[in-house]
Amino acid sequence: MSYGGAAKTSRRLKLPLSEGTDPMMSKSELIQKIADEASLAKKDVKAALEALASVGYKEMKKSGEFLLPGFAKFIVVKKPATKERTGINPFTKEPTVFKAKPARKMLKVRPVKAAKDAV
Repeated sequence: MSYGGAAKTSRRLKLPLSEGTDPMMSKSELIQKIADEASLAKKDVKAALEALASVGYKEMKKSGEFLLPGFAKFIVVKKPATKERTGINPFTKEPTVFKAKPARKMLKVRPVKAAKDAV
């Protein structure tokens, strides 16, 4: 496989793709595959996915963690505010100023062992 300019690339991941493949499954495709796999109605699967997301959001807000068994652990990481600081551009040697950043919360996703082994 060549990584040259002639390869078709994904806009999201910038990885080379084989012809005719989509880089990521859409929500409707996911619902359809789960419905087919579990022999359930699509509306039931959609309701279950939305309930899972809702429970996950509430749990992350409450405790800062949410474990999706067999898939991943979602962890809320609190990043502190940073002050404005000066630095030096290593190429031009000119002093530059880095803007201050406010405190923020970020989401870290850690795959569980079963997900790592599946890949």
